[in-house]
Amino acid sequence: MSTPTQNITVLAGRILLGLLFLVSGFGKIAGFDGTVGYISAQHLPLPALAAVLTIVVEVGGGIALVSGLWTRQAALALAGFTLLTAFIFHAFWSAPDAATTMQQIQFLKNLSIAGGLFVLAAFGPGRISLAARRAAA
Repeated sequence: MSTPTQNITVLAGRILLGLLFLVSGFGKIAGFDGTVGYISAQHLPLPALAAVLTIVVEVGGGIALVSGLWTRQAALALAGFTLLTAFIFHAFWSAPDAATTMQQIQFLKNLSIAGGLFVLAAFGPGRISLAARRAAA
């Protein structure tokens, strides 16, 4: 059984986590060429396709979190995506000395976000969600 406080806090958590991915995804749309260039700089194959897939994951996952629909699946997908990006784009252990601290902060930030997403995947979207409305209907 959940309390009103739990329902409000899980809603706030979903919105805040989802907002991060929505803003990031729309930023990648607005700066698509720069996103492709950033992915290319990491020597990943098919950078344009990777950019499109990244946008789909971030925007789709963000919408799912905010709405509370397919929350567990979206949270797991976004957690995996966030961990992957931490290791690929924020490898502080191989960064130049001037960038080590900033990359380590970004790496740890991604680990923390993934941790929050795993908790959301485990406990679900709460009662203030489209999933809860569908189940009640």
